[in-house]
Amino acid sequence: MHFELPAPRMTFDVALEDGAKIRVRRHGRADGPRLLLTHGNGFAADAYFPYWQHLLADFDLLVFDFRNHGQNVPADPPHHTYEQLVRDLERVIRDAKSRLGEKPTAGLFHSMSGRTAMKHALEVGWRWDALLLFDPPNVPPPGHPAFEAMAAFEKRLTAWARQRRRHFGSIEELTEEYRQSRAAARWVAGAHELMARSVLRKSPNGDGYELVCDPENEATIYAQAMTLNLWPSAKEFGGPVKLIGCDPNMKGSTTGPANQALGVEGGYDYSFVPDSGHLLQIEKPQECVQLTLEFLKRCGLA
Repeated sequence: MHFELPAPRMTFDVALEDGAKIRVRRHGRADGPRLLLTHGNGFAADAYFPYWQHLLADFDLLVFDFRNHGQNVPADPPHHTYEQLVRDLERVIRDAKSRLGEKPTAGLFHSMSGRTAMKHALEVGWRWDALLLFDPPNVPPPGHPAFEAMAAFEKRLTAWARQRRRHFGSIEELTEEYRQSRAAARWVAGAHELMARSVLRKSPNGDGYELVCDPENEATIYAQAMTLNLWPSAKEFGGPVKLIGCDPNMKGSTTGPANQALGVEGGYDYSFVPDSGHLLQIEKPQECVQLTLEFLKRCGLA
């Protein structure tokens, strides 16, 4: 299977405080409720198309990548920190409202972007009519039963990212690497090639392709997980939040049990997707869409 993304109805660049830019792509219905959607660390929003294609008929969908990811030109210097990502998100939200007007709006965020959206809502302000968080890999406080597993998980990811291959002779090389990866084994057909297309850019020197997100930047985000102190209760937010985790009962799952603990202890509207791993929107897109629409409907947005 080969995914072909539709041409956006509109694109615009959001200027960030350091001169970097984020390219926003507008898809779907201009008269529908607005959704802002983005991705996890080292990935890209276009690769989540198996999920967001099902939202095009009813929503005004703004798809974007965080700095140093996806369709954006990598920033120099990268300023690749959660603190900066929070400020970048505020710029995107404000720019979208300025250009397109006020309307009911929800945020749909996975992993790294979910943590960013949580920090943004807690530290900057509540900007949503609804917020959906897909498996944010938050680390609980030391002493929590899930702490040691999550700390070890982030340490492994940091080490892996630092030694990650960055140059590829072709898109197919990275596609095959994803196909051989145990972590990507449950992705839907066609997603491996779509992800490879979405996270690579032509090398500036003309020699093949390279990752848009440098391994050093990816590793920095994994390492910062241990410094965030991000384990809030649902009532700390200014509006309705839905927490959707991967399956906590799957063998080897780390983020699943952590999100189940956060959901129960924090009083969240929490669900998990059975038989899914961390990339649940790419593994089980239909199930994720169903949970999305159910929550948006309860919030008056669907």
